[in-house]
This record gives sequence, structure tokens and C-alpha cells, in this order.
Amino acid sequence: MDLCAALGLGQSTVSNHLACLRECGLVDFRPQGRASVYHLTRPELMDLLVAAEGLLVATGNAVALCPTYAAPAADDDDTTPAPKETAR
Repeated sequence: MDLCAALGLGQSTVSNHLACLRECGLVDFRPQGRASVYHLTRPELMDLLVAAEGLLVATGNAVALCPTYAAPAADDDDTTPAPKETAR
């Protein structure tokens, strides 16, 4: 599945999110041709994702963005760009 097309997000956005998930040890990947196939590192993470989806439905935009990979808020004085994914 092409995550960019399925999520309607740009390649850099999807790459940054996947890099965050990899750094946290939640996903891993294997190369397949020019693409990468991602998978959860532990099967019980699916239960966590279902619970998180329920939380997002209940709270909507009240959930804060990840402070490491989120773009700074408009009123935030920090203009440091979010880290970029490194090629492997």
C-alpha cells in the first residue's frame, strides 16, 4: 500500500512519521525493490493502535502533536526544523 496516497500526505511527512516510529522501536522495515515494506515490531501494538484511534475520535484536535517531529506553532519562537530522515 502506498502510504502517501492512502493518507493523502506528502512523502516527506510520511517519512518523518515513519522515522519517529522506527526510532521509538514501534515499526521496522525491509527493502523491496525501490520501496520499503513497514511492519509493527510487536503484534500487541495493534491493540494499542485501536485504543489510540478511539481516543482520537473522542478528543479530536485536543491531542498534541509529537514535540520531536511536529512543525513549530505559529507563535513558537523556535525555528529549528524537524529532523530529516536519513537514507539507509
